[in-house]
Amino acid sequence: MNNVVDPAAPSASLRRIDFELAPFMESNNGIAIWQLASTVIPIIAVAIALAAITETLQAWSLMSAPVLITLMVLLLSRSFSLMHDCGHGSLFRSKRANRMAAFGLSLIHGMPQHPWSRGHAFHHRHNGNWDLYRGPSALITRQQYQEKTPFSQWIYRALRHPLLLFPGGFYYLIIKPRLSLLLSSFEFTAHSLTSLFKMLQTGQWQTPIEVAKSYRSSFFYTSGELIDIAANTLIVTLLWWQLGSWIGHWHFWILYTVVMSCSAAVMIAVFFVQHNFPGSYTSGSENWSYLKGALEGSSFLQLPAFLNWFTADIAYHHIHHLSERIPNYKLKRCHQANRDRLHGVHRLQIKDLGQCFSLILWDREGHQLISPNEVIGQVATAG
Repeated sequence: MNNVVDPAAPSASLRRIDFELAPFMESNNGIAIWQLASTVIPIIAVAIALAAITETLQAWSLMSAPVLITLMVLLLSRSFSLMHDCGHGSLFRSKRANRMAAFGLSLIHGMPQHPWSRGHAFHHRHNGNWDLYRGPSALITRQQYQEKTPFSQWIYRALRHPLLLFPGGFYYLIIKPRLSLLLSSFEFTAHSLTSLFKMLQTGQWQTPIEVAKSYRSSFFYTSGELIDIAANTLIVTLLWWQLGSWIGHWHFWILYTVVMSCSAAVMIAVFFVQHNFPGSYTSGSENWSYLKGALEGSSFLQLPAFLNWFTADIAYHHIHHLSERIPNYKLKRCHQANRDRLHGVHRLQIKDLGQCFSLILWDREGHQLISPNEVIGQVATAG
């Protein structure tokens, strides 16, 4: 039996048990397989078509390429959302199936999934607690911003400009994981040499396995993360080389850089606006509420039906944060079943997205996200 909740009651009076969530948490392997097939097969088809029409620079290819690139970016958005579901263990019923699908999809995105999903799980545990998690852009407080020099403030704003999503997204997806792996290998080599010198001095010998077990990486929390990123990097590198050999390395890397930069920018932007919006719930660790973080710190993005398909209904982000075990194909139904309890959820319109990107400071005292322009206005008023 459903709990009856007064739709006019304040969100503070709601509890998680007041929501009907359990019926929507069961995964369906048949739907999951269909979602993968209907996403991955078109990605392969579009990739082949894009490589073929850009082989020669002609008028028809120059007109067709942007259309295919746009379609590819949209399909990759859906693919990433499916990989994201796998990380939550919700796309398939079994942990093994989710893990296998996630690894396969990570090869498409060139991004190791396991380390990313662990960081993403931290976000879910602390959403709305800005003492512990400040989004993918690592935002600072209003006070920290005011303590910076004018030049440092300009750098801070410039690095969080929406246009930086394109090179930043490519770095985040493709370069950063490999850089972490490279730096970790240097760190492990230094650790091994230090251990060897210590053994020579003390005469207390360790096996290579013992030396490896005593290594604590600054870049990875678990050995599973290291294994995942090493396997992903090895296979992705081989795929890069093979695809480049087929269509030409310059041809491949130009297309790949454009597509992956745009894809990463879209994915990061969607994630950003679903938490950084006017009136979003922000709190310090004290008095933080998981439920308020889910309902008031996650937006309900109002998208056309076709964009909801390409983003696998991630626009129902408030439902996703109420329970990450609900697969994407049940988010809408769960929202409809609980719509009388969702009065505190912010409906974010597409026309309001521009304003979201300006909210790059946390006003701790005001319990809100603000733009640097508001800080300038406050200073001018005080002066």
